[in-house]
Amino acid sequence: MDKEKKYAELLPQLAAVVEGEQDMIANMANVSAILQEEFHFWWTGFYRVLDGMLVLGPFQGPMACTRIAKGKGVCGTSWMRDETIVVPDVHLFPGHIACSSVSQSEIVVPIHDSLGNVVGVLDIDSEHLATFDEVDKKWLEQVADLLKGD
Repeated sequence: MDKEKKYAELLPQLAAVVEGEQDMIANMANVSAILQEEFHFWWTGFYRVLDGMLVLGPFQGPMACTRIAKGKGVCGTSWMRDETIVVPDVHLFPGHIACSSVSQSEIVVPIHDSLGNVVGVLDIDSEHLATFDEVDKKWLEQVADLLKGD
């Protein structure tokens, strides 16, 4: 099955899992587990905006960086720009933070609260180059929208 179909089938399942649950951490935990189980990415997880930093949230995969400053690395840049960033080769991204030397490509999607403020990011890494594209961007932005919090 191609990834467009996988995402199309997965989105309603994710929506059902987070529906009615107000706890953002619980929702992030389930979403990262479901995405990881379905796609087998190298690392799938979240960073939350806390006290002016991105702080590691629920994730699936190996150990990760704990705190990331605004504008630093792919995650901090996504937060600062308030836009999804697709990186085909992390080694070519200026200021990339190498939490794992295995990571080769990455996508980071901002998560907003109900007022439109960035409250976190969904970060997914792959051990392969050029894993992520416009299909991932489109669907993962919809996943992020499911997590809109207050």
